[in-house]
Amino acid sequence: MSNILTDSEKERYNRQIILPEFGEEGQAKLKAAKVLVVGLGGLGSVASLYLTAAGFGTIGIMDDDTVAIHNLQRQILYREDEVEQSKAQKAGETLHRLNSNVQLAVYNHRMTPENAEQIVSQYDLVLDCTDNYAARYLINDTCVKCGKPFVYGTIGDTKGQLAVFNYQPPAANYRTLYPNQAALEAQGNLNKGVMGVLPAVIASLQVNEAVKIITGVGTPLKDTLFMIDLMTNETMRFKLKVEN
Repeated sequence: MSNILTDSEKERYNRQIILPEFGEEGQAKLKAAKVLVVGLGGLGSVASLYLTAAGFGTIGIMDDDTVAIHNLQRQILYREDEVEQSKAQKAGETLHRLNSNVQLAVYNHRMTPENAEQIVSQYDLVLDCTDNYAARYLINDTCVKCGKPFVYGTIGDTKGQLAVFNYQPPAANYRTLYPNQAALEAQGNLNKGVMGVLPAVIASLQVNEAVKIITGVGTPLKDTLFMIDLMTNETMRFKLKVEN
């Protein structure tokens, strides 16, 4: 696939291209980019939509789960008639209808220690849209090993977190934030409720970080943890200490 923008792409992405700091060069960089979304729940369903709409050239989508009725309150990629069907498969079909210019790689399975490196090495950037500690540590360790940046997002009740990890090393990663994997996994993955709009907020910010990283426009959240509470609209930022 050529990374030169066609006339139809220039028209499609016009509202991005006319941004003075972005231009056709920025859009061409998105077209050349390969981004992997791990997890197609609340975060991943929104992030994959906006990555596709923005014109990222190749998008990998990964999830082994099926659509459930209780997902539909926040996982806006899916519909009632898709309940009990594969999330990855249905996501791929919907995203293709949204933007047929984008190349989609559908992984209807989990990331595992056996397949992680082979998959992650094919991409420029990973979006961590998972909901459990084991997956996050696996994504983190694989991205560090492969030298790939990744955008971390997590949600619970009315609060969300966002960070850019392993970007332009020396850089913070997930273990910088949570060094004790055993302690986290021992407490289990807390199955808390979540405000329906919260994933849209964090996932949109994840895509925005991906755009900044790929195009070089703006300042990514490198080595910084961003937090927001939707009930108060309060935000906080914490700088993470990086060991050289």
